[in-house]
Amino acid sequence: MFRPVGQKELDLVREGGYKAFPPRLPGQPFFYTVLNLDYASDIAQRWNTQDGDVGYITRFQVRAEYVRRYSVKTVGGAIHKEYWIPADDLAEFNRNIVGLIEVVAEFRSGL
Repeated sequence: MFRPVGQKELDLVREGGYKAFPPRLPGQPFFYTVLNLDYASDIAQRWNTQDGDVGYITRFQVRAEYVRRYSVKTVGGAIHKEYWIPADDLAEFNRNIVGLIEVVAEFRSGL
């Protein structure tokens, strides 16, 4: 799985030893994770670079038996597949991450 993040979220992941994603902020009812690198790249380049002029793509694995309880959402074209994890489930989601969260790409704004 992939999660595009901005600098602030990556800093929190780093502070947590690359083992978990930070809790959602008020007004963020879901934790979104995407299923392919092309879609993650699009988000990181278009949206996350607005948060500190840099966007990152993180990659991680989640136990299949855990993630099966959620359905895959398609939110546009065929590559736009993601999971919507309720914010209240994020702590359990984090406990089901296998290994470490890694940064696989970095994008800078054109400014």
